[in-house]
Amino acid sequence: MVVVSESLVDKINRLRKEKNAVILAHYYQRGEIQDIADYIGDSLELAKKAQNTDADMIVFCGVRFMAETAKILNPDKKVLHPNPESGCPMADMATVERVSKLKQQYPDAVVVSYINTNADVKTVSDIIVTSRNAVKVVKSLDAKRIIFVPDQFLGGYIAKQVPEKEFILWKGFCPPHFNLSKEALLELKRKYPDAKIAVHPECNTDTVEIADFVGSTTQIIEFATTCDSDVVIIGTEVGIEHTLKKKNPNKKYVFPQAADYCGAVHCCDMKKNTLDKVAQVLEEEINEVILPEEVIEKARIPLERMLELS
Repeated sequence: MVVVSESLVDKINRLRKEKNAVILAHYYQRGEIQDIADYIGDSLELAKKAQNTDADMIVFCGVRFMAETAKILNPDKKVLHPNPESGCPMADMATVERVSKLKQQYPDAVVVSYINTNADVKTVSDIIVTSRNAVKVVKSLDAKRIIFVPDQFLGGYIAKQVPEKEFILWKGFCPPHFNLSKEALLELKRKYPDAKIAVHPECNTDTVEIADFVGSTTQIIEFATTCDSDVVIIGTEVGIEHTLKKKNPNKKYVFPQAADYCGAVHCCDMKKNTLDKVAQVLEEEINEVILPEEVIEKARIPLERMLELS
């Protein structure tokens, strides 16, 4: 258990007030960071908060592509990332050169990029989606052929919901979710036979198929805290346990062990942000997210298309 320094929290509160800063945090962040954030949410919710904030400064507690997204949507604001080394392996699996080449190969296809992509890949995308709105967005597109980047498992899940379209799936994946096996979930189901299983669509296909519920981080939280089962087996990053227990402490939330990956489904990059680093970037205004103007202009178009539909 992390012992939080009250003086450090006071310092963060003083600095954000002095500098008119807003702190955004993803549900996968450390609990103590979620506690000091102005807003916590999934990728879609935080994108909306970033777009609508009237703060002069945004401190984004998440991984790199999330901080980039905040900058793209707020080019005139100062966006600070507490730890620039906090990246996303899945986002790094897609490159702008290879996506551009695939576009040339399939000129009639629409490039649908998961928000979990780096800023340069967004510049060659037609529209962005999150796990929460992906099915809705893809169904709304006129195109019959979809290039989906970079998560093959989320893409495959969407393809099953939208069978009328042809999908070309990028072979990327989220390592923590990929390593969560259905066997791990079924083992817990044997221990808790009345439990419901809720998983993220980034999980591999076999795991998704045995779930009672599949959805985004926020949707999993909504389901787990309101469903009729007293025990819910959670197939996503363990950081959401903090919010689950706050929203409904009367339920039992069980997190399986992912094979060969940090024990539980655990995003090591998400945990690289700390309270010390939040205080440091606020005080020194370091680790500012800087993107070329051309990248911001081009990447903003598919992001705004998504937000209009959402």
